[in-house]
Amino acid sequence: MGKKNSDADTKPRKRVLTVIIRFFCVILGLIVGVFLYFWYTFGKTYIYIPIVSKDQYDTIQLAEGTSLTGGDVTSAWKDGGHTRVYYDPKHPIIEVAQKDPNVENILVYGVDSRKVNDYKCRTDAMMIVSINKEKHTVKLASLMRDIGVYNGDTDQTAGKKLQKLNTAYRYGGIGLMINTINRTFDLDIQRFVMLDFSSAASVIDLCGGVDITVSPGEVKYANEHIDYQNKWTGSNSPHITSSGRQTLNGVQAVAWSRIRYLDSDFVRTSRQRTLAQVLIEKVSDMNYFEKVILLEKSTGMFETNMTPKDLMRVGYNGAAGSKNIKQYRVPEDNMYKVQKNPWMMIIDFKATNQKLHNFIWGN
Repeated sequence: MGKKNSDADTKPRKRVLTVIIRFFCVILGLIVGVFLYFWYTFGKTYIYIPIVSKDQYDTIQLAEGTSLTGGDVTSAWKDGGHTRVYYDPKHPIIEVAQKDPNVENILVYGVDSRKVNDYKCRTDAMMIVSINKEKHTVKLASLMRDIGVYNGDTDQTAGKKLQKLNTAYRYGGIGLMINTINRTFDLDIQRFVMLDFSSAASVIDLCGGVDITVSPGEVKYANEHIDYQNKWTGSNSPHITSSGRQTLNGVQAVAWSRIRYLDSDFVRTSRQRTLAQVLIEKVSDMNYFEKVILLEKSTGMFETNMTPKDLMRVGYNGAAGSKNIKQYRVPEDNMYKVQKNPWMMIIDFKATNQKLHNFIWGN
């Protein structure tokens, strides 16, 4: 009798245990499925660029012309292709210790490319995006492309002749550019995001465009750039017909941000920061599912050395700081001299770096 009661008590326990095990198996399966989905989705944008210590700094063998991306770098822009990141095996990214564990600096840059295979080109825009996960801020600092620098991975390899900062990418790819920026401005950049004209416009279109205030004087010059981008990318974007606050599509927004001859390159970088800020704010206002759809559709449109894990971390921390965005430009007014032949900005790096560091990290 006692044995039968014991068996009767055991059966319900086994059934409960079985239900619990099955429940956790389902949960585990969902977690693994979501993880694999995000890894596959984000992985399409990832490319491997070697990051080495100073002691390891040496030529890393990689066949010239090798594409490390999962995106389409062979089709024309009009067919959905994009320009690949230029990596020169002589210039790996040199590892730099993060100065503040709460602040991550990421280089976002655009290339002045004319077609998908025109990857050895100058950079058209360079912006440091600083994300502070403790203070929940996002800071955007533009680097003027005409700043005179000594290109080089290390102090020992730096050239003796001043060259414009936007030439570093053309002469040595992403590694030389990041190393030159870190060495010149005493920064700790290790990660980057690269866009070309077409991919930047496509990402903006996926967000439904951006709301920008266009001045009367900007309309003509923006339309000239729209015609230029329509020609090279195969797009058919209409002109901007009036000034004022309005929603711009991708081609229009990128064209607006590239205006230079109306005023100056200083104002041009200000437009680029404004566009970046508006885009960050718009994405942060999306709900979770809208963000997932956006990320899925935008994969392969840009290139980055951030892993899926990095992208999820940066996205989370960036969203937290999207309501507190600040802007800065290097160099500030009255902190440079002009060299006319060739035209170049000569700056006091000691004073400039102090200002830049205060902006990024505070006192």
